[in-house]
Amino acid sequence: MEHIIDAQGKRLGRVASEVASILQGKHSVAYNPRLEGTDKVIIKNASKITLSGKKTSQKIYYRHAGQLGHLKENKFRDVFAKSPAWVIRHAIERMLPKNRLQARRIKRLKIEL
Repeated sequence: MEHIIDAQGKRLGRVASEVASILQGKHSVAYNPRLEGTDKVIIKNASKITLSGKKTSQKIYYRHAGQLGHLKENKFRDVFAKSPAWVIRHAIERMLPKNRLQARRIKRLKIEL
């Protein structure tokens, strides 16, 4: 089954948790945690998603290169301006269980700007 979610004016976390639940198949009657599920999700208007409070200016994404002093920081507003799809995909990936099914589940996600 294909689910279409309109993200216009919705909060990032609310959309991400809803999509993560659908990708796992938790809404299905035949839900089994060891199976990846079959439903696909399409997110429309990804560039019109919102955050609450001051998160647009204060939220920071971190990544580390592995060596001392190589901690990289990117602000939400810069990352979102460059790629709104990455921000949503990143939030959904972090809400899925970290196991061998995560990559398979995230492949069934399509994000349209």
